[in-house]
Amino acid sequence: VERVIYASSSCVYGHRDGDLVETCREFNVDTPYAITKLLGERYSEFFHQFHDLPTTTLRFFNSYGPGERPGRYRNVVPNFLWLAMKGEPLPITGTGEETRDFTYIEDVVLGAIASADSDSTIGEIINLGSGRETSIRELAEEVNRITGNKAGIELHPRRDWDLIPRRRANIEKANELFGYDPATSLSDGLRATHDWIQGLPDNLRVTT
Repeated sequence: VERVIYASSSCVYGHRDGDLVETCREFNVDTPYAITKLLGERYSEFFHQFHDLPTTTLRFFNSYGPGERPGRYRNVVPNFLWLAMKGEPLPITGTGEETRDFTYIEDVVLGAIASADSDSTIGEIINLGSGRETSIRELAEEVNRITGNKAGIELHPRRDWDLIPRRRANIEKANELFGYDPATSLSDGLRATHDWIQGLPDNLRVTT
């Protein structure tokens, strides 16, 4: 085995918000998904340290793009696009000022490939995000603009379990180690995702 890339997630940071850096070692994971992602990181560290397995851990932040269909358990980007395409208002739970780091899939894939090609990443944990905060309101407004949806936005009460007001990946480490420099703007990424969903046959546009 020449290299193992472990796909982790920003959810391992738990309830921490704001600018997230890999040096953080205080975690408050409270979902099975986050717990298993963090466990996988620990296994990767173990096999690297005790068996010299060349592992690299990448923490992905709100990846989106062509390939992910809308559906009940899918993410906000394809679901917002699907609702907007149907001319329905986009539901936001909270104030809409909550932020996330939305990262276009092509930037994620290029970053993962570059990390696998660099020896400097062996044994490291690395954020892969866009490095930009986007509010959910801004996301919804851009989706409505791209799709021409006039139905607007609907605000709903914040969910009890949604405790993270802001989230942004610090990507300085990825940039220093392998020149990671995500180039896709939110507008371009959303437009490409919208075009992909539009190109699907009607019976394949939504998943359950």
